[in-house]
Amino acid sequence: MADKLEELESLVFAGKVDIPNTYSAGLVGSRFLIELRDNKKITGIKCPTCNRVYVPPRSTCKYCFGKLSEWVEVSNKGTLLTYAVAYQPSPVQPVEVPIAYGIVQLDGADTGLAHMLGEVDPEQLKVGMKVKAVFKVKKERVASILDIKYFKPLG
Repeated sequence: MADKLEELESLVFAGKVDIPNTYSAGLVGSRFLIELRDNKKITGIKCPTCNRVYVPPRSTCKYCFGKLSEWVEVSNKGTLLTYAVAYQPSPVQPVEVPIAYGIVQLDGADTGLAHMLGEVDPEQLKVGMKVKAVFKVKKERVASILDIKYFKPLG
């Protein structure tokens, strides 16, 4: 038997461990997701000092560290700030490839919301294009960011 830990033989076991977990969205995140589910409304939270509107909402301003509590409704329309297209399938992607992801700055918000883009050929995407949220039907909404199916181009 080995007298010291350093003298022990290393044993490596290759395998996969599934770890089920539950994540709380917290008070701010829960209110945001419930508004999506129940009312198809996208809400943000406004800093009383900086006047910045965060979507998705957060509890503290990242610039002045002020406590945020003023809820505001923002538009379901906005501007595509950037995008990426995935051509490689992955089990974590909710739809078939190719799939486009973008960061959308909604009208009335000062931050971007990352989400999927739909009803558009990836070759036709461009920074600055106007997009609009497409929601799942009420019976399919479950208080998830995926209650917004995707953002589609306007016009």
